[in-house]
Amino acid sequence: MGRTSGFGDDVESGTPRHPALITEAAQSIDEQHRARVKKYLTIMSFRVPALVLAAIAYGAFGNAWISVGIIAASVPLPWIAVLIANDRPPRSKDEPSRYDRRDEARALEARNHRTIEG
Repeated sequence: MGRTSGFGDDVESGTPRHPALITEAAQSIDEQHRARVKKYLTIMSFRVPALVLAAIAYGAFGNAWISVGIIAASVPLPWIAVLIANDRPPRSKDEPSRYDRRDEARALEARNHRTIEG
Protein backbone atom coordinates (compact mmCIF):
# COMPACT_ATOMS: atom_id res chain seq x y z
CA MET A 1 0.00 0.00 0.00
CA GLY A 2 1.41 3.38 -0.94
CA ARG A 3 1.69 6.39 1.31
CA THR A 4 -1.29 8.65 1.70
CA SER A 5 -1.60 12.14 3.01
CA GLY A 6 -3.86 11.01 5.84
CA PHE A 7 -6.82 13.08 4.70
CA GLY A 8 -9.07 10.40 3.25
CA ASP A 9 -7.05 9.57 0.12
CA ASP A 10 -7.56 5.87 0.74
CA VAL A 11 -10.75 4.10 1.75
CA GLU A 12 -9.03 2.30 4.64
CA SER A 13 -6.73 5.12 5.81
CA GLY A 14 -7.21 5.99 9.44
CA THR A 15 -8.30 2.51 10.48
CA PRO A 16 -6.38 0.57 13.15
CA ARG A 17 -5.02 -1.82 10.51
CA HIS A 18 -3.97 1.02 8.17
CA PRO A 19 -3.15 4.11 10.23
CA ALA A 20 -2.96 7.46 8.46
CA LEU A 21 0.57 8.63 7.73
CA ILE A 22 0.91 12.17 9.01
CA THR A 23 4.69 12.47 9.18
CA GLU A 24 7.70 11.93 6.98
CA ALA A 25 9.74 10.57 9.89
CA ALA A 26 12.53 8.16 9.04
CA GLN A 27 12.81 4.64 10.36
CA SER A 28 13.70 4.55 14.05
CA ILE A 29 17.28 3.85 15.07
CA ASP A 30 16.25 0.53 16.65
CA GLU A 31 14.57 -0.62 13.43
CA GLN A 32 17.62 0.39 11.37
CA HIS A 33 19.90 -1.47 13.79
CA ARG A 34 17.76 -4.62 13.63
CA ALA A 35 17.81 -4.52 9.82
CA ARG A 36 21.62 -4.09 9.78
CA VAL A 37 22.15 -6.95 12.25
CA LYS A 38 19.87 -9.17 10.15
CA LYS A 39 21.87 -8.39 6.97
CA TYR A 40 25.17 -9.05 8.79
CA LEU A 41 24.01 -12.37 10.24
CA THR A 42 22.57 -13.48 6.90
CA ILE A 43 25.86 -12.91 5.10
CA MET A 44 27.98 -14.36 7.91
CA SER A 45 25.78 -17.46 8.04
CA PHE A 46 27.45 -18.58 4.80
CA ARG A 47 30.91 -18.69 6.43
CA VAL A 48 30.60 -21.81 8.61
CA PRO A 49 28.83 -23.88 5.94
CA ALA A 50 31.62 -22.91 3.52
CA LEU A 51 34.23 -24.35 5.90
CA VAL A 52 32.19 -27.53 6.33
CA LEU A 53 31.74 -27.75 2.56
CA ALA A 54 35.50 -27.38 2.12
CA ALA A 55 36.10 -30.31 4.46
CA ILE A 56 33.49 -32.43 2.67
CA ALA A 57 34.98 -31.52 -0.72
CA TYR A 58 38.45 -32.52 0.44
CA GLY A 59 37.14 -35.85 1.74
CA ALA A 60 35.11 -36.53 -1.41
CA PHE A 61 37.59 -35.46 -4.09
CA GLY A 62 40.91 -35.67 -2.26
CA ASN A 63 41.93 -32.46 -3.99
CA ALA A 64 43.12 -29.70 -1.66
CA TRP A 65 42.75 -27.01 -4.36
CA ILE A 66 38.96 -27.28 -4.34
CA SER A 67 38.92 -26.87 -0.56
CA VAL A 68 41.35 -23.95 -0.72
CA GLY A 69 39.14 -22.30 -3.35
CA ILE A 70 36.05 -22.64 -1.16
CA ILE A 71 37.91 -21.27 1.86
CA ALA A 72 39.36 -18.41 -0.23
CA ALA A 73 35.85 -17.51 -1.36
CA SER A 74 34.73 -17.31 2.28
CA VAL A 75 37.63 -15.10 3.45
CA PRO A 76 36.17 -11.74 2.28
CA LEU A 77 32.71 -12.51 3.70
CA PRO A 78 33.27 -10.68 7.05
CA TRP A 79 34.51 -7.58 5.22
CA ILE A 80 31.57 -7.66 2.82
CA ALA A 81 29.13 -8.24 5.69
CA VAL A 82 30.42 -5.23 7.62
CA LEU A 83 30.30 -2.96 4.56
CA ILE A 84 26.76 -3.95 3.66
CA ALA A 85 25.48 -3.87 7.25
CA ASN A 86 26.92 -0.41 7.93
CA ASP A 87 25.41 1.12 4.81
CA ARG A 88 22.67 3.70 5.31
CA PRO A 89 19.09 2.82 4.50
CA PRO A 90 18.28 3.36 0.82
CA ARG A 91 17.29 6.89 -0.11
CA SER A 92 13.60 7.26 -0.86
CA LYS A 93 12.50 8.81 -4.12
CA ASP A 94 10.88 11.64 -2.14
CA GLU A 95 14.14 12.55 -0.37
CA PRO A 96 15.69 15.60 -2.03
CA SER A 97 19.16 15.60 -3.48
CA ARG A 98 21.58 17.63 -1.40
CA TYR A 99 23.58 19.01 -4.34
CA ASP A 100 22.43 22.55 -5.02
CA ARG A 101 25.43 24.07 -6.87
CA ARG A 102 26.48 26.37 -4.03
CA ASP A 103 30.17 25.72 -4.73
CA GLU A 104 29.89 27.10 -8.25
CA ALA A 105 28.97 30.52 -6.87
CA ARG A 106 32.10 30.58 -4.70
CA ALA A 107 34.49 29.42 -7.44
CA LEU A 108 37.23 31.79 -8.52
CA GLU A 109 36.85 33.30 -11.93
CA ALA A 110 39.13 31.92 -14.60
CA ARG A 111 41.41 34.57 -16.18
CA ASN A 112 44.49 34.51 -18.30
CA HIS A 113 47.43 35.72 -16.22
CA ARG A 114 50.54 37.30 -17.63
CA THR A 115 53.64 35.30 -16.91
CA ILE A 116 56.87 37.24 -16.48
CA GLU A 117 59.89 35.21 -17.41
CA GLY A 118 63.07 36.48 -16.02
